[in-house]
Amino acid sequence: MKYKCSNIAYNVIQMSEIMEPNLQIDNTDRKILSVLMNDARVSYLEIARECGISGPAVHQRMNRMKEAGLISGSQLMLNPQGLGFMTCAFIGIQVNLTSHSTHEEVFEKIRKIPEIVECHHISGKYSLLVKVMTHNNEHLKRIIVEKIQSIPEITYTESFISLELGFERQIPVNPER
Repeated sequence: MKYKCSNIAYNVIQMSEIMEPNLQIDNTDRKILSVLMNDARVSYLEIARECGISGPAVHQRMNRMKEAGLISGSQLMLNPQGLGFMTCAFIGIQVNLTSHSTHEEVFEKIRKIPEIVECHHISGKYSLLVKVMTHNNEHLKRIIVEKIQSIPEITYTESFISLELGFERQIPVNPER
């Protein structure tokens, strides 16, 4: 999961994947994460003042959460529209799965399409659900026909064009737990 913070995002991965099973985060850790989710560029000293602890304590807590796998890094978040990517679509992809290797092969082919910005393995009618950012509907059509549907193992796709992002939010990290 990515927590969007101003122009930077902290990646928070699912706890069951890598995080230490016994990692305990307290209200101070939650407050630190909450402050960073509002502005990831804030200094540790400013966080320390807001949390009522020392700068080194913030640094130590951040290192502990990183080492435990709760925070996997940070990155700059771009505005797709600012780069001319005006169409957002979600595509359900049905794959003819003859073996586990078929699934992995299709996944690797999908991964190579740069306009696909997210790919989820899902249950139900489709094997994969992808999020695609394109310049316009014509560009989207080319991606679907020339890149996605040209993969032989893909048997069916269904596209859903996003008309408008209603809202986007982060998972709550409430210090008042």
